[in-house]
Amino acid sequence: MDQIARTTKDFGNVLRQARKAQNLTQAELGSRAGIWQRTISNIETSASGAKVDTIFDLLAALNLELHIVPRSKIKPADLEDIF
Repeated sequence: MDQIARTTKDFGNVLRQARKAQNLTQAELGSRAGIWQRTISNIETSASGAKVDTIFDLLAALNLELHIVPRSKIKPADLEDIF
């Protein structure tokens, strides 16, 4: 699951997709990560100024990691057209 996230909205969508792919509710993910369900909802809707620690806790709970790479010229929406 390689996803590009350049904005908080993109990141929220990636997080939501990963959570749903693992058949987890926000409450279940929150329990795994030690984070309130409301915080996860805020992150998924990009309404949160989440702490970096919170982001990494969620990624760990979903068994995901973050890769930092130079920004490409392609837009995330253009990737969907390729596949």
